[in-house]
Amino acid sequence: MKKLSLILFSVLVLFFSKHSLSTEKIISDFSNKVKVIDGDTITIKGKNIRLHGIDAPEIKQICYNKYNNPYMCGIIAKDYLEDLINRLGVKEKKKIYCYYSSRDKYKRIVGKCYIGAESKIHLNFNMVRFGYAVAYKKYSTDYVKDEEEAKFMEWGLWKGKFDLPEEWRRKNK
Repeated sequence: MKKLSLILFSVLVLFFSKHSLSTEKIISDFSNKVKVIDGDTITIKGKNIRLHGIDAPEIKQICYNKYNNPYMCGIIAKDYLEDLINRLGVKEKKKIYCYYSSRDKYKRIVGKCYIGAESKIHLNFNMVRFGYAVAYKKYSTDYVKDEEEAKFMEWGLWKGKFDLPEEWRRKNK
C-alpha cells in the first residue's frame, strides 16, 4: 500500500509540475530599439513578432474615408503603431514586452505585446480598439469586443469603407 501511495504521489507531482510550468516566453527590448514593420508586425532583437489576434491593413492597401476619398490605410496603421511605441515607450524610456508561446507559418513569433513592465499599454488591444486593425477571428476572439466598439464609435478604418486585410491579400497577392 505504501508503494502504491508513493507511486501515485510521484505521478501527481510530475503531472502538476509539468502543467504548472508555463510554455510562455518573453522577448523584450527598449522601445527605441523596436522596429515597426507594419500595423501588426514589429521586430525586437532581429526577430519578427506578429501581434496575436489582430490583422492590420497591408502597407499597399487603400481604404476609403467617409467622403469616399482613397487613403493609404496600411501606412496609417503602421504610423499609428509607431506613434504608440514612440509616444508612450521611447519618451518614457520603457521596454516593449511580448509574451508568446507559438510561431506562425512564416516562423514569426506570435505574441501579445505591451509597453512597460507593468503591461498597462497593450499594443494589440490599442490597434483594434482605435480602428487601425481588426480582430483576426480566424485565429482568436480576444479582440472581438474591441473591434465592435471601434466600429460603433466609427474610429479609424470604421469611418469609411475597406476590405478586410485578409480579403485584400487574397485579391492582391
